[in-house]
This record gives sequence, structure tokens and C-alpha cells, in this order.
Amino acid sequence: MKLVIAEKPSVAMALASVLGARTRKDGYVEGNGYIVSWCVGHLVGLCDASEYDEKYKKWRYDDLPIVPECWKHKVLEGTKKQFGILKKLMRDSKVDEVICATDAGREGELIFRLVYEQAGCKKPMKRLWISSMEEQAIKDGFASLKDGSCYDSLYQSALCRAKADWLVGINASRLFSVLYNQNLKVGRVQTPTLAMIVDRNQKIKEFTKEKYYMAHIKFDDMDAVTENFQKKEDADKVAAECQERMCEVEKDDVKEKTVRPPKLYDLTTLQREANRMFGYTAQQTLDAVQEMYEQKLVTYPRTDSQYLTDEMGESTETLIQMLFGKMPYAEGLEYQPDVSKVLNSKKVSDHHAIIPTMEVAKADIGELKERSRKILYLISARVLTATADPYIYESHKCQITCNYHKIGGRAKAMVVTPSRLHAVRYVQEFKRQIKEKGLNDLEVLVAFSGEVKDNDDVYLVMIM
Repeated sequence: MKLVIAEKPSVAMALASVLGARTRKDGYVEGNGYIVSWCVGHLVGLCDASEYDEKYKKWRYDDLPIVPECWKHKVLEGTKKQFGILKKLMRDSKVDEVICATDAGREGELIFRLVYEQAGCKKPMKRLWISSMEEQAIKDGFASLKDGSCYDSLYQSALCRAKADWLVGINASRLFSVLYNQNLKVGRVQTPTLAMIVDRNQKIKEFTKEKYYMAHIKFDDMDAVTENFQKKEDADKVAAECQERMCEVEKDDVKEKTVRPPKLYDLTTLQREANRMFGYTAQQTLDAVQEMYEQKLVTYPRTDSQYLTDEMGESTETLIQMLFGKMPYAEGLEYQPDVSKVLNSKKVSDHHAIIPTMEVAKADIGELKERSRKILYLISARVLTATADPYIYESHKCQITCNYHKIGGRAKAMVVTPSRLHAVRYVQEFKRQIKEKGLNDLEVLVAFSGEVKDNDDVYLVMIM
């Protein structure tokens, strides 16, 4: 039999369902030649400093730095029962192969490997590596299992990260606690991040606002602005002298500019966008996407890629057509997606960009948690915008003279392109839906509008 070890019970059940394992036992599911079990997060971790030497129970400056010559691991207190189940299964004579089915990433690899080594297992190991929990993706993954040794480097990098956390946390926390005579926690990631936040907050506090005044001359899309004046009277004087006077454009510097569609989401850009639009923390966004991944609604979240693999072109086109019929903000809209913009296998490492799955077609989106629903809309809209045409416009930088006053002016003129016409129709359609269908509970998030600034990201209007 083959022993499959997932990272969480919910994932294990999804795998067992596809594999045909139906018999529930204590801590695992069995059937059809498979035993499917699970970890509950980390079951094994690094030992504390005091477990290397009793003297480290007391925090003293003279004992620093603490650097183990031989690293030790232990089974964590709250997970001993599940570790015992896995250890027994790994040593069961009827099990001839172990399949690592934890999350396909560095941390998932570490969770499994520590259990595998702590249990003293020597049986052949295979690796399931999938980016989606859809049934077909699971079947394809089990049909193309790789030898576990192919991921040895990934395991070593995860182990290195864990040891680095330990060394910094143990030594720096003890050092600063002893020096300042209070319990201070220092972390490899949290402390530099906190320092950046504190530094930024201090700059905001120290920022001094300076009041100034400007005179504007506006006509059509042109906005001509004077230099800054310290006194309101000076700006009022210029405005009064230019009132109802003729203006002469002495210089008009015209440049054609292109704003390209945004890339698909990796985890970091999705977290940043969810924070900007909804105020969600990075952890809240990750938790929501992870939950939807386990519900088979989106692909694997912990990715650093913003592209899809070259062979995903046809499936992506099918996905886009489904989104048009499923997403409330895309109903009735039509455009020809250019999926080649998001395909690049060379820029995909372990996992491709985060996109919805075809399971969304069967899901009742209204039943999702509000946070999950909004983030799903965000991910779906990004697929549509990333495959749209670029927005092209003319930028005008003018020098205007009005009653002997020289004033600088800027304007933008749209270059009518198919992509822009689509964008206009999107905006009009969304407004119509709100007005005619009474979607008052939906929040309109403006993205792809007429006021596109240089280097700004370009989005469709989203309704959530």
C-alpha cells in the first residue's frame, strides 16, 4: 500500500476522495490501495536551548552566542498523538511507499521531512506537487509523482531558514533581554519589519505641512497651474488678472504613452492590493486565499510568479469565458483576451500565478465569507485585465501665456483603441447594473477610468 501524508485533515480528505480511500480510521483514511493521513501543521520542531544544556535555562550574557554543534529536533507537545499515528503507519509492513502530499512549497516540504526523519522512516519517498485542488489536477499530480530526492534542496533551504530563525531568536532575544533587564523578543523577520514601521511612523510624525496657493486655468481637459504662492492674495491676483482673458499656447510637447495591462497576482501583490482596497492584513489575505485553495476555488497561493506556464493558454481562455458568465461585474461583456501576455514558463518556478479554478463555475459565490468573496473577485478581475489590450493616450505638456503670466499646463487626450472602447463599455455597464438592478450593497472600486496617471496600474472597474 501507499501512504499519502497531507498537511491538513481537510486536504487529506480531498485527496482521499479522489484516490478512492473511503474507510475512516483513527487519524487516517484507507482504501483502494492507499492510506491517507495528515499532519496538523508542524508536528516536529527544533529543541529549545535548555534542551541542549541545563545551564541555558537561565539567561546569561556570558553564555552567548548559543550555536548548537549538532541540531536536535523533538515532537511538539500538542501533536504527539498524530505523530504517533504517522510513525506507526510509516513502519507498517504493508506500506511500501510514502508520498509527501503536504503543501507544494518550502514550508510544506519541511513539515513532512521532519516527520519522516524523526520517525526513522527509510521507505521510498515520492512527492506530489500540484497547484490546484481540483479533481483533475489531483489525478494528474498522482500520475506524475516525482522522486522525493528531487526536492532535497528545497528541504535544505527550509531547514536553513528554520535554523536562522532559531539562532537569531534565541541569541538576540537573550542578549537584549539581559542588557535592558526586561523580556524582549527579537526575531529574524519581525524585528527588522517593526524597525521599518517605527522609522516610517516617526517620519510621518515629524513631517511639517506647508500651506501654499496656486491659480488654475481650466478648459476642456486642460488644467494650467501657476507656481506655488505662499500668500493667498498673490494667487488671487493672478487669477483675477487672467479672468476672461485670452490664453496663448506658446509650446505644446506631445508624447504618446502606453499603460500596459497589469501582471497576474503573486501572493505579495495580492496582499498589497487587498490591503490598499479593503484594509486586509497580509495574514488575513493569505488565510482567505488558503481557505479558497482548499475549497478548490483558486490555485496555490504561496507563489512568487506572476505568469502561467505556456501550455495553460487554452485552459486560461476557457477560464475567462467562465468568469464572464459568473462574475457579477463582467456580465454581458465581451472582448477577445490575449492570453499570450500572461504565458511564460521561464518565469514560473515552483508555482504559477494565482488564478481562479473552473470550480468557481459550480460555486455559490454569495455563500462565501465576505473577505473570501472580495478577494476572489479581485483575483478574477486581474485575470481579465491582465489579458486586455494596453491603454494608449497622448500626454500634452504646454506653456501658456495669459495676460503676461506664464503658466504650465498638462492634459491627456485618449487615443481611441479597441482596449479603451472596451474599458468605457465596462464602466458604463457597471453603472447601469448598479442603477437598474439595484445593486446598492455592492461597493464600486474604480480602476480603469479616464484619469490614468503615468505609471499607474490599470484595472477594470470592480463591483464587490
